[in-house]
Amino acid sequence: MTEPSPDPSRTEPTAGKSPAESTAEKPPATCPAALGPGDVQRLYGPAAAADPATLYERLRTRHGAVAPVLLEGDVPAWLILGYHEILQVTRSPRRFSRDGRNWAEFREGRVGTDSPIAPVLLWGPDCTHQDGQVHQRLRGAVNESLQRFDRRGLRRLVQRSAHRLIDGFVEQGRAEILSQYAQQLPMLTLTQVLGLPEAEGPRLVTASRQLLIGTEKAVDADRYIQRVLHRLVERKHAAPGHDLASWLIAHPGDLSDDEVKHHLRLVLVAANETTTNLIVNTLRMVFAHPRFQGSLHGGRMTLPAAVEQVLWDEPPISVCPGGFALHDVELGGQSIRKGDVLLLGLAAGNADPGIRPAPGALMHGNRSHLAFTSGPHECPGQDIGRAITVTAIEVLLARLPDIRLTVEPAELSWSASTWSRHLDALPVAFTPRRPAPAEQEPAARDRPAAPAASHAPATAAAGAGPATGRVRGWRAALDWLLGR
Repeated sequence: MTEPSPDPSRTEPTAGKSPAESTAEKPPATCPAALGPGDVQRLYGPAAAADPATLYERLRTRHGAVAPVLLEGDVPAWLILGYHEILQVTRSPRRFSRDGRNWAEFREGRVGTDSPIAPVLLWGPDCTHQDGQVHQRLRGAVNESLQRFDRRGLRRLVQRSAHRLIDGFVEQGRAEILSQYAQQLPMLTLTQVLGLPEAEGPRLVTASRQLLIGTEKAVDADRYIQRVLHRLVERKHAAPGHDLASWLIAHPGDLSDDEVKHHLRLVLVAANETTTNLIVNTLRMVFAHPRFQGSLHGGRMTLPAAVEQVLWDEPPISVCPGGFALHDVELGGQSIRKGDVLLLGLAAGNADPGIRPAPGALMHGNRSHLAFTSGPHECPGQDIGRAITVTAIEVLLARLPDIRLTVEPAELSWSASTWSRHLDALPVAFTPRRPAPAEQEPAARDRPAAPAASHAPATAAAGAGPATGRVRGWRAALDWLLGR
């Protein structure tokens, strides 16, 4: 749940394919806007964000596994592109600290608290910015509290919210799945996980996105989120419940109210954005790429394996903080000085030719990707994110078995920032249906029609239209995915 910084350099949408298959027009390496002092690559601005995957490969070709880059304000940093080098940094807390008070640029006054990169890199009272015993105390409280959630209960919670969202557009025969489903469902789930009233969800969705994509409202959005969470902590002191806020307050790690609030913020904002991206990117892959449809229909790939493939190819966060060097060290052939900041190029590390046979190669459920980082700061909520994603997609495909894109995959547009890349919309069409009866149980509502006799790809019957064949294909896939 590494939380990216607000990025005022967010670009306008650009059309194109996934990072592994991008054919978007690439900015020239010598573009003046792309290079800063000393011809060092800027990791922000339109030129850098137009095609991040190509930028990472260009840096790899020029510098190797570790490349010098510039952040907003032309602040120097090191971007780690190599898979093994990322593991080396994340698993060496005695050499690389997460405490921003070790950052030379901050200590020497070149970066202030008003910098756009300060919120994510400077010290804060949460486990992502701590080392040693303090980190262990805070991380233990978060881990143990998250582990108290029953996975089957969480799945039922996601199902109920998913059905309600689908009921809102099922009669129309068309929908924009990103804004009407993928952006809403994780927050509806997380509000209940944290102990917030469900009514807070819609505004928190808007506020969290404003915070992460760096709109002019980002500061106000962050203040709103913190006010909501401050009130939540006060309420849970008086009336604890079966939720993350109550469990963090009561944990023997003795978290202060400020520590509880900041960890709730970390879970809320980071988990919502990463899960939204994972849902919509997986759906895009399944809708758009014959190799995924063929694998699912033929029983060669389960939905959880498809999610892992997307975590390899399109990690929800492309770049995140890696820490600050505590000593002068050499890494990937570069001389890193004490106090330098290192960034983890998660998307670039997943594409490292030293560990991938080819860009976009099928990984067959392999979980050794870097999407959730590694080491002591590995994302503690990754299994919850996976559970929300898989359940969200299962319910959607069961309720709308002939769902399909209404545009060509190459017509989908993306927006990018220093820290991540986002689909702008995922428009779909399907056969209009009635909303499910309110009294019907979720288990019955998401049950597809009679199971197929075989897991082989379904074909349309004689005289049937292509939509009929698609319905049968999705049902066959769902039978396989759900073990029917």
